[in-house]
Amino acid sequence: MISVIISHYNNVANLALILDALTKQSVTSFEVIVSEDGEDAETKAFLAVQHYPFSLQHTTQEDKGFRKNRILNTSIKAAKGSFLVFIDGDCIPHKHFVKAYQKVKESNKICYGRRVMLSEKITATLQKKMQFNGLSILDLILGGAKKCKEGIYTNIPLSIKERGVKGCNWGIRKELLLQINGFDEAYVHATVGEDDDVEWRLKGVGLTKYSMKNKAIIYHLHHKRSYNQEGTKINQRLMQERVQTKQFVCKDGVSKN
Repeated sequence: MISVIISHYNNVANLALILDALTKQSVTSFEVIVSEDGEDAETKAFLAVQHYPFSLQHTTQEDKGFRKNRILNTSIKAAKGSFLVFIDGDCIPHKHFVKAYQKVKESNKICYGRRVMLSEKITATLQKKMQFNGLSILDLILGGAKKCKEGIYTNIPLSIKERGVKGCNWGIRKELLLQINGFDEAYVHATVGEDDDVEWRLKGVGLTKYSMKNKAIIYHLHHKRSYNQEGTKINQRLMQERVQTKQFVCKDGVSKN
């Protein structure tokens, strides 16, 4: 089984869209974990009255700043699936999203996809409806979306150029992620760390990547970036230290060493 893990923080409108899209997947037999970096009362109340065709878990923790990696590790432990798929709470999956990952669930590779960048106009329309019934290429182009080519669904990728793993769209067998002890909880700034670091460590233990581009499609909802330069510098220094010492298995991860 596949576990789809959604990184969520204080945005019920976006979460409703994502869960609605997951109810309309072309395959079944997957679970969903809402991995919340906080304990938002509105989120709890919303989920309490919802009914979905898939099993849903809700992992939470006290809101003490950016601790996305910590709650992701909690969600990894809770996951019942043997293959984990990670998406962010601002990314809506295409109807064949889970199907694409189901096809590679036995893979020993880091499976990664890309994202379509939705415009403010399309985002506002979707958030108002709180439903997702798909977006055609024409919808994307006329609506002012960016990276529209990433939204073309095909079994033949339109580009073979290797890209970095994005934390908003990637998947891996659970046992492989546990080999590096999951996510490094030392990263507490919303920049590099959750995806750059985990990709580097997985490659460090011998894994290679497999592109899910144009197969596992997500639509990134428009919002202002919240990154700051100081946080970026701190995370970059942390990662540089780990690269220098070849620390592929993190000390502060799923297990605390």
